[in-house]
Amino acid sequence: MKLHRFYVGNKTKLTDSLWYDNPGFVHQLGKVLRAKLGDKVVLFDGVSLDRMYKIAEITPHAVHLKHVTDMARKIPNKNIYLLWSLLKKDKNDWVLQKSTELGVRHFIPIITERTEKMGFDIERAVKIVIEAAEQCGRSDIPTIREPIHITKAIEELKNKVHLFYCEQDSKIPNTSHDIPDSVGVLVGPEGGWTETELQTFEATHVAPLNLHDFTLRAETACITAVAKLVQ
Repeated sequence: MKLHRFYVGNKTKLTDSLWYDNPGFVHQLGKVLRAKLGDKVVLFDGVSLDRMYKIAEITPHAVHLKHVTDMARKIPNKNIYLLWSLLKKDKNDWVLQKSTELGVRHFIPIITERTEKMGFDIERAVKIVIEAAEQCGRSDIPTIREPIHITKAIEELKNKVHLFYCEQDSKIPNTSHDIPDSVGVLVGPEGGWTETELQTFEATHVAPLNLHDFTLRAETACITAVAKLVQ
């Protein structure tokens, strides 16, 4: 039977006997999952603990949980930053969800010269990565920041992590090994990088990353790039 996992944050103390009154949690257990006494769930704080509990009592407003055992925490092996040009409609949601499943630790939406969308709902984004972490078994929650201009992002990270930018160019060798443990990848908009941005990459020593010989949609490029970096 699948163990359902719930992120509680670091304000809830995961004690051996716990009354948890989060409305979303209570609703999910009682109305959606129709949990019964004795069923087991996992709560994690995203920092240090993943703990399995047994349901001892369910009330309309809280659930009484008793500790069964601690679980091994699962953390991505690499410290990956995904910097992607904001996309239209729900494509950002898809990028956030799938990249969380693959192990991205930091999300940085960027504004490029050809970015067509500027608005970004960070509260919605946080909910998406939390749900993805719960479902895929991650013990940490990726960080997300407000959108920033691409030049500012590069300036902040160039001395902190090894940066790549995605490019479709068969002359660029495929990068499939010797990826640093702390790495960032920049994914451009559907219209591609401008000449000015390419010059910025060269001046700041941001290396090209060839994804594919075919032209990829921006959201596909994000997932493909992350998949290359986690290898």
